[in-house]
Amino acid sequence: MDSLVQLSYLVQSIIGRVGADHELSIIQIRLLGILRDREPSMLQLAQHLGLDKSSITGLVDRAERRGLVERTIAPNDRRGFNVRVTSAGRQLVHVVGDEIERQLNAVIEVITETERSHLAAFATKILGTSASSND
Repeated sequence: MDSLVQLSYLVQSIIGRVGADHELSIIQIRLLGILRDREPSMLQLAQHLGLDKSSITGLVDRAERRGLVERTIAPNDRRGFNVRVTSAGRQLVHVVGDEIERQLNAVIEVITETERSHLAAFATKILGTSASSND
């Protein structure tokens, strides 16, 4: 169990360092990651990130000031907003994502390709179990 916790710290450290190099916090990286392939409402974003409404508003405000995201009027609720990544945000997602992937690959290069496949399968299984138990 200790190794699993230490591995989590290592991954978080890599994400934090890469984010810092691009003036992004881990939560901002998570925000941009969510927005890669969807345009959620503010409420959906808050739920994905486990934040309350005031926290998500501040997070989106800061990303919007940097030109990384923009709010759009929600098609089903004229009073609500959806959030989408801008082209500048998408470019940053790509750069940051590539760097995180490069550093993570460097960490796991000590294990064989078969071991990497097993690690990915185990992680997917654990995450799937965790997601279904949180519903």
